[in-house]
Amino acid sequence: MEADIAAKAVELGTNTDFSLFSLFFRADIIVKSVMIILILCSVYSWAVIIEKFRLFKKINKSSEEFEEKFWNSKSAENLYNSLPTKLEDPMALVFQNAMEGLLKKKTKNNLSERMSALLENGIERQMAKIDKGFTFLATVGSTAPFIGLFGTVWGIMTSFQGLSDATQATINAVAPGISEALVATALGLFAAIPAVLAFNKFTSELENISQSTVIFSEELASIFYKETLRKK
Repeated sequence: MEADIAAKAVELGTNTDFSLFSLFFRADIIVKSVMIILILCSVYSWAVIIEKFRLFKKINKSSEEFEEKFWNSKSAENLYNSLPTKLEDPMALVFQNAMEGLLKKKTKNNLSERMSALLENGIERQMAKIDKGFTFLATVGSTAPFIGLFGTVWGIMTSFQGLSDATQATINAVAPGISEALVATALGLFAAIPAVLAFNKFTSELENISQSTVIFSEELASIFYKETLRKK
């Protein structure tokens, strides 16, 4: 085993190709596994980032349109009947769920309490739908650098073990192995940095949407309560 590592170190010392592909294919199975895991994490992170970016853009646009329709509508029931079947805007969905719950129960008893409960449950459900994928981004952002560091440490250990067994120790013998190891750290940072930035941005966006939805639900509950008092 040690003789094989020494032979590999000498062989790598004569190879001056430091391209990423060459470094990947020359790495041992542990470092290769680390690189593959980080590449897969990065690819999936970007898929989540692109999907969430499109979702938030669509939600912001649809929220403005729904608010305009809501305040210009003559009655909540007319607006409810005019809503499309598929909705992505949390405000519209919360309003739709609340109206469905109220229309199912015709009684006006405890309307304010029932309305508040329906709105609160609706907000929780919609926020839970939007934040799917956030946990993965947070996990990649916090663990990818350490996974890459593990690959780097392992690669450096292998390189120096091979150097200690070589008859002639030169920088050319150990440089390729260290380069392979450092690629793992670079991939870890490449996966983690976009994930952390996206997670922070999307968390802020979600908080803004949540606050807007809560304010809307409070106004909606107040409107229904005043309407109930007026009809008494």
